[in-house]
Amino acid sequence: MLCTGATWPRDLPIPGRQLEGIHFAVSFLEHWQKKQMGNAAPLDMRLIAKDKNVIIIGGGDTGCDCIATSLRQGAKSITTFEILPEPPVQRGKDNPWPQFPRVFKVDYGHEEVSLKFGRDPRRYSTVSKEFLDDGKGHVSGIRTATVEWRKDENGRWKMEEVPNSEKVYKCDLVLLAMGFLGPEKYIATEVNTELDERGNYKTPVGKYCTSLPKIYAAGG
Repeated sequence: MLCTGATWPRDLPIPGRQLEGIHFAVSFLEHWQKKQMGNAAPLDMRLIAKDKNVIIIGGGDTGCDCIATSLRQGAKSITTFEILPEPPVQRGKDNPWPQFPRVFKVDYGHEEVSLKFGRDPRRYSTVSKEFLDDGKGHVSGIRTATVEWRKDENGRWKMEEVPNSEKVYKCDLVLLAMGFLGPEKYIATEVNTELDERGNYKTPVGKYCTSLPKIYAAGG
């Protein structure tokens, strides 16, 4: 049974991505969790938020966990960017039951940061355009812009950058929490099993058998 999870993270290939101080959220969370479970290895201070201005790009559960973990580690400031606009307090007319409710929610990480710093850490409708260099190869800030979402003639949502809306946020640590693209490819390569067009283990419709005899994929 292949139960590898879907831990291949979505990257953000914008100028400055090669700078030090930019990490995937899973690496940050896994490093801290291993220490909490008794890992004897010394902490990698590159993955510790203490006394740092932390920027988290992406919302969702992973982003919220990064918020709370950064707070517990003693971050100087915590801000998170969400590319979508702030959701309404109540369901919109285009979001009826039984669809998943797209409404404003306050999770534990948001609430804790609000109590500590006096503000919600989220900045909505924000797109990251460039990571800034401190002159020594380490990230020192992010250049962003505000975006608006409008429907095109076909009814599909389209993102447009708001003119003259650029802003620079100072940061020492950037965590990328923009979701996942599927399972890590090295396992599929090692066992030589087929993947589908989305990068998941290929299985017949309605079944769980992979291209290898007696090996099945789990999850959905």
